[in-house]
Amino acid sequence: MDGLPPGFHFFPSDKELVGHFLYRKAARLPCQPPIIPTLDLKLYKPWELHGKALQAGNYWYFFTRRTTERASNHGYWIDFNNDEPVSIGNDMVGLKKTFVFYQTTEEINTNWVMHEYHLLNGIVRHNSNSSSSSKKRKDPKIECNKWALCRVSEVNQDSQTGLLNDEEAELSCLDEVFLSLDDLDEISAMK
Repeated sequence: MDGLPPGFHFFPSDKELVGHFLYRKAARLPCQPPIIPTLDLKLYKPWELHGKALQAGNYWYFFTRRTTERASNHGYWIDFNNDEPVSIGNDMVGLKKTFVFYQTTEEINTNWVMHEYHLLNGIVRHNSNSSSSSKKRKDPKIECNKWALCRVSEVNQDSQTGLLNDEEAELSCLDEVFLSLDDLDEISAMK
């Protein structure tokens, strides 16, 4: 991530992706530093995003024009039909859709998963000085139906269930913590 201070980590929550980054893009507001690029989803295979999209850990982030057509010469993204609402407080402000990439040449699914975030119908959250006075309203200047924010990653597939597991890295970190606690218990027991 060029131009950012050493030690900068980009691991936003779904709420932050929709409520801050996507909202600012749709509202044509500046986001400093401008770290998430705009790409045409149809021009790239997911493994070609390196160096083009913002990479943070095992994820690539980028804005793209929102479309129902997610196919190209390289392959196509298939919708999992499991839309998840993204809420800030009690307000549902966006949706998170999940897609898997299929290669055209082999007609098989890959281990590449995309979460696509989009705003809901121009209803956005506007904050004043206090969080308790936030309100929803329709803003005609918001281009909510024009933009999506994408988070792409390559995930492992569970050999027993065939399901994609994009939480493996997080689970392995937790496993390491629990294992280290077990080690501490063993050391304490030896004393």
